[in-house]
Amino acid sequence: MSKSKTPALLQGQGIPNFSAITPEQVQEHIPTLLKALNKQFSQLEKDLEQLLASSTSIAWEQVMSPLYQLEQQLRWSWGVVSHLNGVCNTPELREAHAAQQPEVVRLGNLMGQSQILHRALRRLKEKPSRPLDSTQQRILKAELLSMDHRGVGLNGSVLEAFNAASEQLAELSTRFSNHVLDATQEWNLLIRNPEQVEGLPQRTLEALAFAAKEAGDHCENGEEPTADKGPWRLGLDMPRFIPFITHAKDRELRETLYKAQVSKASSGESNNEPLIKQVLSLRLEQAQRLGYSNWAELSLANKMAERVVAVEELLEELRAAALPAAQKELIELQACAKKHGAPEASHLAPWDVSFWAEQLRKERFDLDQEALRPWFPLPQVLNGLFGLCERLFGIRIKPADGEAAIWHEDVRFFRVLDRDGSDLAAFYLDPYSRPASKRGGAWMDECLVRSKDIDGKTILPVAYLICNQTPPQANTPSLMSFEEVETLFHEFGHGLQHMLTTVEHPQAAGINNVEWDAVELPSQFMENWCLDQATLAGIARHWQTGAPLPDKEFQKLCRSRTFMKGWDTLRQVHLAITDLRLHSDWTPELDLEPDELRRKLARTTTVIPPITEDRFLCAFGHIFAGGYAAGYYSYKWAEVLSADAFAAFEDAGLELEDQVQSTGTRFRDTVLSLGGSRPPAAIFKEFRGRSATSEALIRHSGLSANTADSRAND
Repeated sequence: MSKSKTPALLQGQGIPNFSAITPEQVQEHIPTLLKALNKQFSQLEKDLEQLLASSTSIAWEQVMSPLYQLEQQLRWSWGVVSHLNGVCNTPELREAHAAQQPEVVRLGNLMGQSQILHRALRRLKEKPSRPLDSTQQRILKAELLSMDHRGVGLNGSVLEAFNAASEQLAELSTRFSNHVLDATQEWNLLIRNPEQVEGLPQRTLEALAFAAKEAGDHCENGEEPTADKGPWRLGLDMPRFIPFITHAKDRELRETLYKAQVSKASSGESNNEPLIKQVLSLRLEQAQRLGYSNWAELSLANKMAERVVAVEELLEELRAAALPAAQKELIELQACAKKHGAPEASHLAPWDVSFWAEQLRKERFDLDQEALRPWFPLPQVLNGLFGLCERLFGIRIKPADGEAAIWHEDVRFFRVLDRDGSDLAAFYLDPYSRPASKRGGAWMDECLVRSKDIDGKTILPVAYLICNQTPPQANTPSLMSFEEVETLFHEFGHGLQHMLTTVEHPQAAGINNVEWDAVELPSQFMENWCLDQATLAGIARHWQTGAPLPDKEFQKLCRSRTFMKGWDTLRQVHLAITDLRLHSDWTPELDLEPDELRRKLARTTTVIPPITEDRFLCAFGHIFAGGYAAGYYSYKWAEVLSADAFAAFEDAGLELEDQVQSTGTRFRDTVLSLGGSRPPAAIFKEFRGRSATSEALIRHSGLSANTADSRAND
C-alpha cells in the first residue's frame, strides 16, 4: 500500500492527521493493524528462535530494535485513539475505543508473555555480541521486569486467568473514566436568583452565564443570559466549581455543589463503587499470580522507593509535620468566620473551608487572587514561560500554528529551537476546559518520541500538553488564576523532559524508563519559578494596559506562599496513604468497604472528617483510571527532589543571572537530558552534587523543621 493511500490511523509515523481519523476508521483499521502486528511478531519469534539455536551470543539490533519498531506501530496508532478519546470524547469514539481495547490488550499480553522473546532478552543480557552500554543494560533490566509483570513466567490456567484479568482491568479503567466524565456532564444547576451568586467574581459570572447560553437557557423575558442578569448555570468542571466554592456567599448552595462534587460517579448508571472493588480485587489477584503479596509490592518493584515501608516513613514524616499545622489553620478559619458573625464559625463544614480561607487570605495578606486574573492572560503567561525556558535552558519557542493538524480549534502548535536555531522538538497546547468532551485534569503525553527512523534519521519528540483552565469569553482572553498558571508550568516541566532529551535509545528517551516516583521532578520544579520575581515580571502583565503586576501584589503572593500548606499537605498525605493501603491492606475478605478503609485512615489524616455523602474514591481517576495505583505518593516523593533542585538555584543566587543560567544548563544536561537512561537518584546527585534531602521542601512549605531527611534515595 503506497504511503499516499495509507489510512490516517495507520500512518505510523510523523504528526497524526487528527481530522481524518474517525470512529469508523478505528473500528475498521485497528483490527487490520493488530492482525499485521501479530504476523510480524510471529516472524520475529521465528527469527529469534533460529538465532538462539545457531549462536551463543545475540546483538541488541537483532532483538531490541525490531521489537521497538513493532511496538511503536501499535503505540502510534492506539496512542492517537486514546488521545482523541480523552480530548474529543464522543459516544461513537468511546464505543470504538471500547470495542478494540480488548484486542490491543491481548496483543500486549502475547508479546509480554513470549517465551522466545524472553529467552532472547536473557541471552542478550548474559551474552551480548558486543558489550552493552549502561543505558542499554538499564533498558534491558526494565524490559525483563516488565515481562515478568506481564506474566511471562505463568502458564496453563494461571496464565489464562491472568490474561482475562488484564483485559478486564483495561476495560474497567476506561469505564471508570467514562463514568466520571458522564457524571460531570450530567450535573448542572440553573440559578435565576441573583442573591445566590452574590460574592462571585465578574469572570465567574460570565462563565456561568456563558454555560447557560450554551445550554439554551434564557432570561424570563426571553433574552440571552448575561453575567449581570443571569441566568447562570453551575457545573462540576473545575473552572466553574472552584470559583463558586471559593467565593459564593450562599452557604446552602456551596453545600449543594460540594456534595455533588464529592459524590460524583457514585450512583445511577455512572456508579463507580462496584468498579472500585472489582479493580482492587483483580489487582490483588494479578499481583499474587506474579508472586507478590499485593499490588503495592508489585508497583514498587520498579520505583525509587522500592519498599512499602519507605513510602510509609516519608508519608508519616509529612503527616506529623502537617497535622498540627492544619489543626492550627482550622482554628484560624473558625476565628475569621466568628469575626464575621457567621453562624457556622464553631463547626465549619468542608464546603466552608475554601470560602473562609479566601476571606482570611484577603485579610491577612490583602490578597484577592481572583482580582489578579487580569494580570495573567494566557498569551502573556506563555510569553513569560517561554522566556524563562530561554533564560534557563537556552532554547527558543516559536508559534507554528497551521504547520500541523489539530483536533480542536482551541489547540495551538509550537516548535522548540536550540541555541543555534536548529529544531529540537515541538508540542501541542490544548489549554481550555471542554466539559462535554474533554476529561478533567491536566496532563502531558507523548505524540512522538525521540528516536531514529529506518534510515537512521533522528525523529524529534513532539508532546501533547493538556490543561483545563478557564476559557476565553467574547473578546476577553483566558484570564488565568495563579493556580492555573502553576498547572501550566507543571505540565510544561513534563514536556521539557520529553522534548529536551538527548538519549538515543527511545526506550529511555524523555520520560520513558523514568521511575514513576521521580517523573514529577521536572514538573514540580517548574512550579517553583512562578514566584521567582524575574519570571513573574515576564508572566504577569495586565491584559488591557500591559502594566506589570504591582510589586506589592507580588510580595503578597510570596507572603501567602505557605498559606494553608498544612491543610494542602495533609490532603496529599491522606490521598497517598489511602491509595497505598487500598493496594496493600484491603482484600475482599476484609469485610470492609474501600470507602470505610479510607474513612478509618481519615481519622489521623484529616482535620474535618469526610461527610456521609463523600464518595471521593468514585472519581479518583489517578489510581483507578490512570497510572498512579499504589503510586500516588509519587507527588510528595518527587516534591522532595524538585524542591531540593530549585534550592540549587537559590543557593547560587536567583539575582545572579550568570549563576542562574549555568545552573539551568546543568539541570538541562542532567535531569532533562538524561531521562530514563540512568537511575534518577544518580542523575539528581550529578546535578546537585549530593543526594536529596527534605529540608528545602519543609522550608518552602513552612512546616516544622523537625522532619527528618527524605527517604527519596533509600
